[in-house]
Amino acid sequence: MLGSQPLRVPVGVDAQRWSTFHGERTIVAAARTVTSTVRILETVPALLRDDPRITLVFAYDPTSAFNNGVLDVLHDAGCRVMPWEQLARHEPDLIVSASENVDVPDGQCPVLVLPHGVGFQKHVPDSRSSATRLSGMVPDALLDSGRAWLAVSHPDQADQLIAHRPKAAGRTLLVGDPCFDELLISRPRKETYRRALGVPEGHRLVVVSSTWGRTSLLGRHTDLPTRLLAELPYDEYRVAAVVHPNVWSAHGPAEVRRLLASALDSGLILLPPVHTWRAGLVAADLVVGDHGSVTLYGAALGKPVLLAAFGDDAVAGTAASTLREHAPRLDLGAGLRRQLEQAAEDKEQATEPAGEAVARRAFSDTGRSWSRLRSSLYRLVRLDEPVRSAAPLRALAQPRLTLPEVTSWTVSSTAWSDAGRSHVSVCRYPAVAAGSVAPGVEAGEAPEAAPYVHLACRADERDRRLAESASVLLREESSPSGELAAHWLRDTLTSYPGCSLAATYVANRATTWVGLRQEQEQGQGQVIEVVIPAEGPSTSAALAAAVVYTSLRSGDLRLDGPASKVTLHVGSDRRTEVSLSAAPSAEHPSQP
Repeated sequence: MLGSQPLRVPVGVDAQRWSTFHGERTIVAAARTVTSTVRILETVPALLRDDPRITLVFAYDPTSAFNNGVLDVLHDAGCRVMPWEQLARHEPDLIVSASENVDVPDGQCPVLVLPHGVGFQKHVPDSRSSATRLSGMVPDALLDSGRAWLAVSHPDQADQLIAHRPKAAGRTLLVGDPCFDELLISRPRKETYRRALGVPEGHRLVVVSSTWGRTSLLGRHTDLPTRLLAELPYDEYRVAAVVHPNVWSAHGPAEVRRLLASALDSGLILLPPVHTWRAGLVAADLVVGDHGSVTLYGAALGKPVLLAAFGDDAVAGTAASTLREHAPRLDLGAGLRRQLEQAAEDKEQATEPAGEAVARRAFSDTGRSWSRLRSSLYRLVRLDEPVRSAAPLRALAQPRLTLPEVTSWTVSSTAWSDAGRSHVSVCRYPAVAAGSVAPGVEAGEAPEAAPYVHLACRADERDRRLAESASVLLREESSPSGELAAHWLRDTLTSYPGCSLAATYVANRATTWVGLRQEQEQGQGQVIEVVIPAEGPSTSAALAAAVVYTSLRSGDLRLDGPASKVTLHVGSDRRTEVSLSAAPSAEHPSQP
């Protein structure tokens, strides 16, 4: 197994016999947790690119409670990995770690410790005792040896470490934060990342950020992602979650997905714990988080932030405490949507948004971290920096992940007339999250009318209870022609006797056909052709069915003359003119 057997190449007693590349210096990267291992992978190889003078290998330290997944990350990255015991028999020129808690073997080589988050923000359990310790601070023995170098992103962090441990004086390196610099340079690619995450144009992306532990967002409010999905209209919002790698490591992916099952069925974009979260954060419009580094990064990027949890393990006087002072709290006893919208509005009006205060406390000389860290690495291994290649500063890669599918919705709608014009307002919510009752139409969307509520499902909905309870069934893919659409409508209404309407997009007509059950009082057994401009096939079918359903319930459906015109309202600012008419009679299905 990877990391269980001593390496013979590129390091080992006879490595020179087998090596193709003969490096002058060897750097060993400590791999103890997923978080710290990923931080090394995201920085060090890029800083040493194209330099055959250096050999880079990893050493696996299995002693952390969060070691599960480390070897998988290294395997996927194609790294050579030695067991930790071999490190004691091989004196490298430098040990690099983003975990301050490694037991470094005796020796003379320097040890560079990189932060794996934003500074030194939390008190965390000490694996060597039952007490807690400052996150990021190395053991006294390593400081006493004079081998330790602690990278910081802000001068205040050096002062903080020295105040906590006077032995840290003279052992800090101000290098900045490579992760934050990557986030900053990637901001122009926001729309690219949003498309990769499946966020439609005009929708807001809410990122839920949770660190690990009982005081974290998910530790306190595991159901919050589901609640957000239940209260945020599907045609206006998407919700993604960034869960700390320690949660994935300690509990396992299967357990994380089990506890978020309803949210996942409702469209939660669960971002993988390695790499992808950074692009997701750039793509975000709002962040709902806690005292973890991802929330701090989001605030520093200028995102509106609402705090849903904040543990007492946060350190006073840090950027985390600054965020706690400035960012509004999410009131879980009140409506969530209005609070998110208010946070976005307040951020735009604030004279000094919370993010600016956080960034000022956490980061210094932004944009220079890659070159500074590179210089530090070469100085510690006693080599001149290559003159032909500069330190890279590249935008984040486009995320590649399997996106969730929502297959059922609770639809809340209202119909009214204004100056002889028919209007229909539609709000859709993922049915699994929303349950049997929709949150309701926002005040002001329509005058003094109770909403109609129905369940709409795709015909391939896997939960049979939902499919058999649906008033509206939707075809997932488009029907190529009217004839095939008519047959599908007939078969669907026959197969689901509890269904009132069925709808499918007809590709060759660029319209949606909505079939009515014969028992309807108006338009018995008819097929209605609905034209909704500028909507994709799947959304067009869903909204067309909602318009027809609402018009039937309100008694406003008229098909005995010219095409009916309805103004469709979706969200706060989308207005579309919809046309309803009888579909061509030659292509009607036989009555179910």
